[in-house]
Amino acid sequence: METRTEVWLRGAKTAGVAPELQPAADALLQANEELQQLLQHFPDALLWERPAGVASAGFHLKHIVGVLDRLLTYAEGATLSEAQFAYLKNETVADDATVGDLLKALAQAVAATIERYKKIAAVTLTESRKVGRARLPATVIGLCFHAAEHTMRHTGQLLVTVRVLQSSREK
Repeated sequence: METRTEVWLRGAKTAGVAPELQPAADALLQANEELQQLLQHFPDALLWERPAGVASAGFHLKHIVGVLDRLLTYAEGATLSEAQFAYLKNETVADDATVGDLLKALAQAVAATIERYKKIAAVTLTESRKVGRARLPATVIGLCFHAAEHTMRHTGQLLVTVRVLQSSREK
C-alpha cells in the first residue's frame, strides 16, 4: 500500500473552506483516500461479513455517507427528511451495492460535505443548532467537526474489519 503524506500536512488547502473548518475537510479527504486505497480490491462477497460480530464493511461505508448528510443538515439548521430517516434505517441492510458502488457514494458524500462546508460562513460557526428528535444542543462548528471525527472513527473500524476479513481468507 502506497504511503503518502497525510492531507493535513500537504500544505494545500481546500479553496473556499473557512480556515476554522479546514482541519475537518482535511480529515474527510484523508478518510476518503485511505478507504479508496484499502478497498480497491476488496471482494464484494465479503462486504456484509461480520467477523466476531462487529459491523460489516458495507455498514461502515453506508453509515459514513448517511452520517455526513445528517450532521450537515443539522449544521445548516434544518431537520431530517423522510428520505434521510429511510437511509438511516437501511444502513445495516445488505443490498445489491458493490464495493465500487459504495466507494463512489463515499467519494461523492465527502465532496458534497466539503461543498456544504464552503457555504458555512465563519461568523456562524458558534451558532446554536438542535440535533435529533430530542433537539439536543450543538453548534455549527461542533457538528462539522463531529462529521469529520465520526467519519474517522468508522474509517478506523473499517480498516481493522477489512484486514481481519482479508487475513481470514488467506489462511
